[in-house]
Amino acid sequence: MIILNYNPILQNTCNPSQMTREQYILATQQNSLPRIENPQLYPVGIYGWRKRCLYFFVLLLLVTMIVNLAMTIWILKVMNFTVDGMGNLRVTKKGIRLEGISEFLLPLYVKEIHSRKDSPLVLQSDRNVTVNARNHMGQVTGQLTVGADAVEAQCKRFEVRASEGEKVLFSADEDEIIIGADRLKVTGTEGAVFGHSVETPHIRAEPSQDLKLESPTRSLIMEAPRGVQVSAAAGDLKATCRKELHLQSTEGEIFLNADIIRLGNLPMGSFSSSPSSSSTPRQTIYELCVCPNGKLYLSPAGAGSTCQSTSNICLWS
Repeated sequence: MIILNYNPILQNTCNPSQMTREQYILATQQNSLPRIENPQLYPVGIYGWRKRCLYFFVLLLLVTMIVNLAMTIWILKVMNFTVDGMGNLRVTKKGIRLEGISEFLLPLYVKEIHSRKDSPLVLQSDRNVTVNARNHMGQVTGQLTVGADAVEAQCKRFEVRASEGEKVLFSADEDEIIIGADRLKVTGTEGAVFGHSVETPHIRAEPSQDLKLESPTRSLIMEAPRGVQVSAAAGDLKATCRKELHLQSTEGEIFLNADIIRLGNLPMGSFSSSPSSSSTPRQTIYELCVCPNGKLYLSPAGAGSTCQSTSNICLWS
C-alpha cells in the first residue's frame, strides 16, 4: 500500500537553498509514519501486598539481628570473654591456665598439669580419682586410683623416690619389695609380722632400747653360712627358753670366753669331816669337768682340781 500526501510546503523542496529550517522540520515530521494512539503502559516494581510483605520481612530481619547482637554482647559479658580467654580459662604461650575451681564433665587429655608456685594442686571427685597411662595402642599400662576406702596402683613396678629423685625409698614389683630408707621404723604394738623367712645383715634396737627376738609358740632359728654373731657392747645378753637350749656346732667348737662363767640352779653341797656311822666322810661337793669331746661330768672336789682329761668317763663317752 502506497500513501501519497500532498503538501504545498514541499513544493519548494526542489530547491533546498530556498527551504527554511522550520519548513524542513515540518516536512520531516509530517512524512513520518503515523503513531499509535493511546499506547498501553506496564509499570515496573513491587506494589500492593507484595510490597508490604517485603517490608515486613526486612523489619523482622532487622529485629532478629538486633536481638542476636544483644544476646552475643550479654554472653560475652557473662562468660567474661577477653582477648586472652574466657572466664577462669586463660590461653598463654605455655598452654592453658585455669584459675579457681574447674569442673570437667568429659575426659581431659593433657600432657602436663601443674599448679601455681604459691598454691597446691587439688584433684577432687565425689567417687574416686583415677589416673591412667596408655601405650600407643590405647591399652592401659598403669593405673592409680584414689578412692574412699583405699589407694590402688596397678603397674609393673611401683617406686617412691626421694626429693632429689635419685635415691629409691620404696619399690615393689612381682618378684621383690625393696625399702631403701636409712631406717625402717615400725610403730605398731605388735611389731613387724613376717610369714616366712627374714633375710638381713644386721638387726639392732634403737638407742636406750632393748632388742628382743621372741617366738611365743614356735621356735626361733637364726642361720648364716659364715656364722651368726650376737653381741651386746654395753649390756647383758640373755637367752631364755621353756624346755631345752641347744648349742650345737657340727664342725667347729663352742667357745665361752668370760672372766666368770656361772651355771645357776646346780645343787650346792658341803664337805663335812665329822665322824659318822661310817669310817669315811661323805662327799657332798663336786667339781664340774669337761671332756675334750664336750661332755660334762662331776668329779669329787678337793684342795685342787680333780678334773682329768684321761678320765674313764671321757674315754668311754
